[in-house]
Amino acid sequence: MRKFVFLSQGIYYLLTGIWPVVHISSFMLITGPKTDLWLVKMVGLLAASVGITILVMRRVKTQFTILNYTTAISFLIIDVYYSMTGIISNIYLADAVLQLLFIVLLAFADRKKEQ
Repeated sequence: MRKFVFLSQGIYYLLTGIWPVVHISSFMLITGPKTDLWLVKMVGLLAASVGITILVMRRVKTQFTILNYTTAISFLIIDVYYSMTGIISNIYLADAVLQLLFIVLLAFADRKKEQ
């Protein structure tokens, strides 16, 4: 039963998280109008990050690493895209740099662990 719940919850979070990123129009058709689309997409990416983590929880050692990567990548994508398009302040590019640093440090730590 536990595996079924994990699988169902993981898939649900992943799909509902990706939906506003992939097709915001149909998402708003069902959920209603939104003003801050960048924020809706950020929450979607974070939900997808959690969904991916739940789906791989069988490998207990990797679950938090996957959440670290996917969360940092989600923030990085939103920060860069919406700063560059003028939707959000350029100060978010500073956050993007920190997110990239987290990704690089995680990759370095993972590589060190393998050696």
